Amino acid sequence: MKAVILAAGEGNRMRPLTGTRPKVMLPIANKPVLEHLLLEFRTAGVRDFIFIVGYCDEQVRQHFGGGERWGVKIAYTEQRRQLGTADAVRLAEGMVSGNFLVANGDIIIRSGDIRKLMESPPPSMGIVRVKDARGLGVVEISADRVTGIHEKSANPPTLLANAGIYLFSPAVFDAIRRTGKSPRGEYEITDSLKLLMDSATGLGYRELESWLDVSYPWDLLSVNEAVLSGLGGQNLGEIEANVVLRGKVIIGKNTVVKSGTYIEGPVIIGEDCRIGPNCYIRPATAIGDGCHIGAGVEVKNSIIMKKTAVPHLSYIGDSVIGEGCNLGAGTKIANLRLDEREIRIGNISTGRRKLGAIIGDGVHTGINVSINVGTMIGHRTVIGPGVVVSGVIMPESRLF
Repeated sequence: MKAVILAAGEGNRMRPLTGTRPKVMLPIANKPVLEHLLLEFRTAGVRDFIFIVGYCDEQVRQHFGGGERWGVKIAYTEQRRQLGTADAVRLAEGMVSGNFLVANGDIIIRSGDIRKLMESPPPSMGIVRVKDARGLGVVEISADRVTGIHEKSANPPTLLANAGIYLFSPAVFDAIRRTGKSPRGEYEITDSLKLLMDSATGLGYRELESWLDVSYPWDLLSVNEAVLSGLGGQNLGEIEANVVLRGKVIIGKNTVVKSGTYIEGPVIIGEDCRIGPNCYIRPATAIGDGCHIGAGVEVKNSIIMKKTAVPHLSYIGDSVIGEGCNLGAGTKIANLRLDEREIRIGNISTGRRKLGAIIGDGVHTGINVSINVGTMIGHRTVIGPGVVVSGVIMPESRLF
């Protein structure tokens, strides 16, 4: 059985992080979201993949190639215009025969759930029970069939969400040809599902036990924490004397952890990093390849992408820092409001009481910069010494 993975979208809600990469290439525990998904599909027995790519597709192609590194086969087809999920699935016609799986490339699900769906009669979709269905596509069910599909309703009728994974037969392509444009001007796979739901065969479902979804940048933090909690410890680097490692800590090749450093897992540190001396790395932190976390720096519950430097006397809490950033000495990121209320960004509630900054690639700060809670900073922004930063900062800004 082949798996068609939808990986063409930019992910507008994930800006500023997707200003320079597709959403599926955002890192969780130092691997792209799409790689986590591929590994679960492989464990479920899938060896043939079709990646539907589009926005910044060269990054997906360069990372995954033909799939040899994972022992799978990957073919690509390009969605040149973003015309919706049904249009993306349509591109796989002629590349599949028999039953095939389709999945959004920005979710993480477990291999056991994938197997359950593979064993179902098509057409069938994965659903997941959630605590809050607002902003999600939800379904209604009766017995073993889906009876209603609602796309991101303000008042969802159920707590059963569309998990973004499906089992189809080639009959889906006929439904896609009969699918009209949605109010957004796109061809939506949910509209095709409604046609299948009303067909003679109906639309089946399987309820998934595990599902991780990334809708907004701050969702990366909770998903990263969940994935890290399931990893074991491993040390492939060099640990100097007087370093303390507590819990599950993964340290990559050629990484040096200098004296006086204290690390509490779960933590993952990539290859070719310099950590310390005398820094404190707290749980649920992922540090990418080629990073420098220096003297007197504290990092807590954060994602720091590759080739970023935080060399001196800085604090990073509950934040996502992009690639190739450099934070000047004394840069501090606040992560808790003085009134301790939930943090909002614009008119969006993050659902988090603690949230620092979301920083795009290539951002540089001068010494003693202060970044307020819930700040979003666009890629390649430069912030001068002593500046206090709040709100949403557009890419390539200059703040002095």
